[in-house]
Amino acid sequence: MTDAQAATLRAEVVGAKRIVVKVGSSSISGANVDQIEPLVDALAATHARGVEVILVSSGAIATGMPYLKLDSRPTDLATQQAAAAVGQNVLIYRYQDSLDRFDIVAGQVLLTAGDLENATHRSNAQRAMERLLGLRILPIVNENDTVATHEIRFGDNDRLAAMVSELVGADLLVLLSDVDALYTRPPHEPGAQPIANVPFSDDLSGVELGDIGAAGVGTGGAGTKIAAAKLAAASGTPVLLASTGNVGAALAGAVTGTWFEASPRP
Repeated sequence: MTDAQAATLRAEVVGAKRIVVKVGSSSISGANVDQIEPLVDALAATHARGVEVILVSSGAIATGMPYLKLDSRPTDLATQQAAAAVGQNVLIYRYQDSLDRFDIVAGQVLLTAGDLENATHRSNAQRAMERLLGLRILPIVNENDTVATHEIRFGDNDRLAAMVSELVGADLLVLLSDVDALYTRPPHEPGAQPIANVPFSDDLSGVELGDIGAAGVGTGGAGTKIAAAKLAAASGTPVLLASTGNVGAALAGAVTGTWFEASPRP
């Protein structure tokens, strides 16, 4: 892909009127909690352009862990739920505290997989999201960990972000991670090359997958991001995979990360 072709694709970022941004636990919790402020800076700059912005944020369990005096992510569902109950409160406070600098109000939206599979619940969620966006509120979406079970969990918020993108008819989904792009093999391995563009028909069969993100707090990896990107792209929403540290440039339309082309919408 030429630089001109890449720039043409990134023009879709600037032209997008409704953007879903997903950030993972490892990017905004623990030692990286200070990344919330620059993330909010980028979201606020996008919001100021008149764009409707939805943030899908992981991190409730990871944020709650220190308050429960846990050194590692709990493995049993009840303790995960307890950590999420504490952490979600703190996480939303941190976002709102940072958004206050721009006079932007956040709205918390907690969903389960069952909510988006049940027609009535899905309609209710869609109506609420549309109203929040119409009021210029910035919805912050997370999985409702305190009521989710192993059987109905999204499994990772990359998939949740893709489903939210479809729910609201987003013009763009931005998946943020600790890595700046999708690579042909795990980026720490010799010979790994960044992939700038993924056509919709490309099944990426030649890509060797490894985890994206810090071990111990998140649940996603390169595989979940590819699956989520393909899910969103199939519904007509292009996807940009970029690093959390480069979110400002990504949302401004800079040529960065990996672009997943969307299927033409019906």
